[in-house]
Amino acid sequence: MKLYYMPGACSVGIHVILEEIGKPFEAQRIDGAKQEQYGPDFVKLNPKSKVPTLQRDDGSVLTEFPAIAVWLARTNPDKKLLPADADGEARALEAMDFVVSTMHMHGFSRMFRPGNYAFTEADHDKVKARGKEIFEKGLALMDKALAGKEYLTGSFSIADAALFYVSFWAAGRMKMPLPANVAAHYARMKARPAVKRVPEKEGLAAAA
Repeated sequence: MKLYYMPGACSVGIHVILEEIGKPFEAQRIDGAKQEQYGPDFVKLNPKSKVPTLQRDDGSVLTEFPAIAVWLARTNPDKKLLPADADGEARALEAMDFVVSTMHMHGFSRMFRPGNYAFTEADHDKVKARGKEIFEKGLALMDKALAGKEYLTGSFSIADAALFYVSFWAAGRMKMPLPANVAAHYARMKARPAVKRVPEKEGLAAAA
């Protein structure tokens, strides 16, 4: 398998899952600063021009964080990356989808790229503020979901890899405070051997 990633992007979460699985894979860096995601070679592989992108051993390609994460969990059942019961699985998918589709795509995307939401630069601060509001509401909901638990479904799952990458963006990069349960989860994730390997392999400063 080959994971196409951008250092520190949401692909960090898939990188964590692959490290947790422990099978051989190749990590191919895509340089966003050089806009390599729009180059002909990568566009041929993934016309969406985004990461994470996973090329499987048969040459077929999977895109989108949730799809890749679920496929990796289903094809490696011994790693128990999804709860075995229907309700537990639904809760893991519920949390992962909320992190990716709301906290990331509606929250952080406004903070990172306000120009995508307002053409007038004078409005960018309002867009960023709205993104921060959405993200902080998400943190509060995740904090509640983690009450009395080490991980979102009780034991480590693909949902935790998703929460880790937005926690890394918030605490590790933007120095935003995390609520108590999310902060404890972030610290717990950073202590996992698989997670420790990711910053080194992606050329990132260790998660703060």
